[in-house]
Amino acid sequence: MDSQRGSDDDGPASARGLLYKKDFWRMENLRYSAPHPRMVKVARIANSLARKRDCALLDVGCGPATLAALLLPTIQYYGIDIAIKNPFPNLLEADLMESPIGFEGKYFDIVVAQGFFEYVGKLQSQKLAEIVDILGDGGTFIASYVNFDHRRRHIYQPYSNVQPFDQFLASVEEHFAVRQVLPTSYNWWHRDTNPRIFRAFGMHTDRNIPVVGRSLAVQYILVCGARG
Repeated sequence: MDSQRGSDDDGPASARGLLYKKDFWRMENLRYSAPHPRMVKVARIANSLARKRDCALLDVGCGPATLAALLLPTIQYYGIDIAIKNPFPNLLEADLMESPIGFEGKYFDIVVAQGFFEYVGKLQSQKLAEIVDILGDGGTFIASYVNFDHRRRHIYQPYSNVQPFDQFLASVEEHFAVRQVLPTSYNWWHRDTNPRIFRAFGMHTDRNIPVVGRSLAVQYILVCGARG
């Protein structure tokens, strides 16, 4: 999960590599009960990939599972999170910093991890490898990551994995073939919550503009497949 609160330094969590636990996430997840722009864009990408065919999707770090309501009915939704408020058979509570990413041995056509990798500390490569292991043949991995190169970057205190975006991208490319790199939106003030006209533009703009993107893209979404 992501937040716009924070300061312009790496904060104590990043400095110590502190990984926040269930008590923190039980409250933090409440902030994401309503869809936010990044989630809407991720849902649009997932729905386009599904193309009304039956498929299974795993939402890694799902919070209150808000993404489920944005998906086509042909997408069978599963979620995993450290703090599940309302238990359902398709939701699994697990501390993913202590246990591997997975859901009862299932393989998935789509795996989503939005606002997840900013909080994994030194476990980034390990968690990417675990996602490779649960992605079915021809499957797609969709990840988001904050643009820490933004001209007015914000570092939320609980972040434990802060790095330039190119460094994160290189790590993902060690495990996946990256098909697309999309900005969630562009904003001078590092916010995804733009006025309506800019929000609509951001939702349907899938072009990463050189130079401008590095300075003004709020976050990026990576659409990935298996390496050849």
